[in-house]
Amino acid sequence: SGNIVAANERTERNCSLTPPYIPSTAVNTTLRLQELREKMLPLNISAYIIPGTDAHLSEYIAPRDNRLAFMTGFTGSAGTAVVTQTKAAMWTDSRYWVQAERQMDCNWALEKDVSVASVVDWLLAEVPHGGQIGFDPFLFVSVNRFSVFNLESSNRTLKSIPNNLVDEVWKDRPPIQPYSLTRLPDRVIQRSWQMKVEHIRNQMADNPYDSTALLLSALDESAWLFNMRGNDIPYNPFFYSYTLLTMDEIWLFLHTERVTDELKVYLNASCNGPLCVQLKSYDTILGELKKFVAKPGCKVWIGTEYTNYAVVEVITQEKLFTSSYSPVLLTKAVKDETEQRVLRDAHVRDAVAVVQLLMWLENAVPKGTETELTAAHYVDKCRSKQMDNSGPSFETISASGPNAALAHYSPTNETCRRLTVDEMYLVDSGGQYLDGTTDITRTVHWGIPTAMQKEAFTRVLMGNIEISRTIFPSDTRGINIEMLGRRALWEVGLNYGHGTGHGVGNYFGVHEWPVGFQSNNIPFRAGMFTSIEPGYYKEDDFGIRIEDVAVTVPAQTKYGNNYLTFDTVSLVPYDKKLIDTSLLSSEQLQWLNTYYETIRRVLGPELDKQGLREEKEWMLRNTEPFSRSDSGSTRLFSSSLTLITVAVALLQNTV
Repeated sequence: SGNIVAANERTERNCSLTPPYIPSTAVNTTLRLQELREKMLPLNISAYIIPGTDAHLSEYIAPRDNRLAFMTGFTGSAGTAVVTQTKAAMWTDSRYWVQAERQMDCNWALEKDVSVASVVDWLLAEVPHGGQIGFDPFLFVSVNRFSVFNLESSNRTLKSIPNNLVDEVWKDRPPIQPYSLTRLPDRVIQRSWQMKVEHIRNQMADNPYDSTALLLSALDESAWLFNMRGNDIPYNPFFYSYTLLTMDEIWLFLHTERVTDELKVYLNASCNGPLCVQLKSYDTILGELKKFVAKPGCKVWIGTEYTNYAVVEVITQEKLFTSSYSPVLLTKAVKDETEQRVLRDAHVRDAVAVVQLLMWLENAVPKGTETELTAAHYVDKCRSKQMDNSGPSFETISASGPNAALAHYSPTNETCRRLTVDEMYLVDSGGQYLDGTTDITRTVHWGIPTAMQKEAFTRVLMGNIEISRTIFPSDTRGINIEMLGRRALWEVGLNYGHGTGHGVGNYFGVHEWPVGFQSNNIPFRAGMFTSIEPGYYKEDDFGIRIEDVAVTVPAQTKYGNNYLTFDTVSLVPYDKKLIDTSLLSSEQLQWLNTYYETIRRVLGPELDKQGLREEKEWMLRNTEPFSRSDSGSTRLFSSSLTLITVAVALLQNTV
C-alpha cells in the first residue's frame, strides 16, 4: 500500500527558509540545468523555452517526450518552462500549483499566470535587448498562437533550433517503445477507412479555398482515418504519425518497421491508386512535404490547433489554408450509429467495475486498512476483468480529505493517505475498451458528512443535473450552456476552477477535442459524447466532483424542431447520504429518479450476466427512488405559501 504521509509532514517546498525546505517528492535539477545552460552558450541564446508537449501537440505524451518533467521534476499534464543563464521559471494552471510545489526544487520559480502574455512579459524582463530566445519548432503550435510570441518589436528575436537541447542533456531518455500496430475489429466499425477517406475528400472538394491536400498532424486523426490503434502514448491508443491526403494519393508517415504484412494488405500499401496508402518513414515528413509543396498549384489545408510550427515553416503562405480544426476532427466528433451503440455498451461494463469498487470500499474502509493507492489499484483490477478492456484511460485520481481538494491529484507512495470514515473520498477513473473510452467521477462519504459538505455536494449534483436535462437548439455552443453547471454553486458563493466537460472517444483519448463546454469547442450536434463534471474544492479540507459522460440526442419539444438534450451513459449511483433533497427542485428530483430507473434497467441485466449478485443488491439499494415529499413538493409548498402571503398582504392594502 506504500508509505503513508505522516500528518505533520510538510509536503510542499519552502524556498524562503535557510537552508530551503525541499520535500522528498522534489527532484534535484541543479546538474541538468547546468548542462542545459552549457548547451545554450554556443548557440548565443539568452533563454530557452520548454513546452510540456510533443510534436503533435498531444495532451498526454510519451515518457520520452516529457522534457518538461525531466527538466523541472513537475509531472502535471500542462505547463511551460523557460531557462536563462541565471533563472528558471515554470508556468502551470491552478490545478497543479500544489503539485508543482511538491515536485520542484528551489532552482525553479512557479509562475501562476498561465497566459502566453505572462511568458512574454517574463522574457522581456529577463532577456536583454538584442537577445535571442531559442525554441524547438516541433513543440510549438502553428501560426496564430505562435505569433503572440513575436518579440521582435521589442528587439528580442526567436531562434528556431531543430535539435532539442533537453534531449542532448537527457542521457537516459526513454527509447521509442516497440509495439504491435493493430486495426480495430470489424464489429466496432461502421465506416471502413476507404469510406472515411472518400468522405474527407468530398469535404476537400467542397472547400471554396481550393485546397488540394490535407495534412493531418494530431495523432488521433490518422488513427481515426485508418481505423488503427497503437501504444506510443500512455493511456492513449495512438501511434506516431502524420497523413498527407490528396485527391489521388494517401501518404501515411509512421515507423514503417512496425507495419506487419497483414496491415500492408489492409492498407493497400502495394499499389499507387487513390485508395492505396503509401507508407513513408515518420522522420521524412519535412523533406517529403518540402518536395510536395514545391509542385505548382498545390494548397495544403491544416488545422492550426494541432500542427507544429516546424511543419508549417516549410509551407509558403500562399500555399497554406488554415482552419482551427481539420475536417477529420470535426467529422470524428459526431459518432455514427455503431460508434454510439458500442460506446454505450462500454460504459455499461465500466459501471460494473465502479460499482465493485464502491461496494468494496464501503465494506473495507471501516476496517482502517485501505489507502488511496489500494483503491486506485482495485478499480483498475476490476476494469481489467471486463470484456475488451485494454487498461485505464488515464492515471486514476483517488483522493481523500485534503488531497481531494487538488482537482488532479493522483496518489503516490509519498503522498498517499489512509482512507477513513471521517473524510470524503473522490475517485475519478476511466477505462480503454476496444469499443470505447470511459471517464467517471464519484465522491462518497462513509461516515457522517458535515452540513457544508452535504450542501456543496448537492449543489454540484444540481449543476450536473441542470446541464444533463437542459434542452437546446442544435449547433448551440457548450460555453453557452456551461453556467448551468455553476449556477447552484454561485447562488451561495462557491465555484470551481476547471472546465465543465470534454469530448470522449471510441477507444481514443479520454479528452477528445473539439467537443466540450469551453469557448474554443465546436457547437453541439446530435451524436456527440461529452463529459459533464462540475465540482467544488475546499482547500486543505475536501474535494467534490461528479462526472458523467452523456451523448447529445434529439429532444422532443412541443413546438420546435432540431432541438437536443443529453442522455447520460454513465450508470453509477451518487452517494445518497450526501444529497440534501430539500435543495432539489421537483424537476431535478424527477430527473434523478428517472436516471436511477435507467441504471436499474440497463446495469441490472449486466450484473446478472456476470453473476455479481451482491453487486446487484448494492446497486438496487443505492438506486431506490427519492421521496418527492422530501424535496420538490416541500419547495413548491413553501413557494405557494409565500405567494398566498403576498396576495393576502396586497388585498389588505387594497382594502
